Amino acid sequence: MPSQFDLTGSVAVVTGASSGIGRRMAGALALAGAAVVLVARNADRLAEAKSEIEAAGGKAEAVPADLMDKTGIGDLYAQASAPFGAPTVLVNAAGVNLREPWQDVTQESWDRTIYLNLGVPFFLAQACVPGMIDKGYGRIINIASLQSYRAFANCIPYGASKGGVVQLTRAMAEAWSKDGVNANAIAPGFFPTELTAAVFGNPELRDHNARMTAIGRNGELEDLDGATVFLASPASAYITGQTLPVDGGFTAK
Repeated sequence: MPSQFDLTGSVAVVTGASSGIGRRMAGALALAGAAVVLVARNADRLAEAKSEIEAAGGKAEAVPADLMDKTGIGDLYAQASAPFGAPTVLVNAAGVNLREPWQDVTQESWDRTIYLNLGVPFFLAQACVPGMIDKGYGRIINIASLQSYRAFANCIPYGASKGGVVQLTRAMAEAWSKDGVNANAIAPGFFPTELTAAVFGNPELRDHNARMTAIGRNGELEDLDGATVFLASPASAYITGQTLPVDGGFTAK
């Protein structure tokens, strides 16, 4: 049974890998045996993440990239494939939540949020899938949200994008699963990251969110490890098009 979760020989590309959820997921994949390509804008923080993985005995390479460059997906795929070969696992963890009141949302901020949270996962997957099909194995893991299901204040563009991620994941599964490329999503609850700094910086709100879960606490980044490795591994062979909440039962209540 442990071999079902062994990622030795897999090549995983993780966006948003310089911090937060993406960085943690990249580390979990590396510990399970995958060679990991770390993608984000901040080269210094990517280098730190790479060093952490290598210090733990894993294999990693850093590829600094601006995912908002709509002309650069092809180049990014080529760079990500260079260190270890064509990716077999893609984790779309890069994202943005500007937390703007509805009256402050601009065309620019709307487009930025929708493209980074919803457009980039599709176009990067579009680039990766042919190589996955050639290898006969592929796993795409998108990042959904509590806001895929519930509306939060000052988050209309973000909520729209994350609702779209759930349907994008289903559509990816319909298109590619028959060729051995499964697509699923993880919907995290409240985890301490840069995107949630405003939430965790407010003790009253932080504690309220913990009480809203069935377990009674907010998430710790290590809570994502098991779901990440499972959805990237052969153990998830018959699971596709699904969104798995990792939220301590927040959406169950």
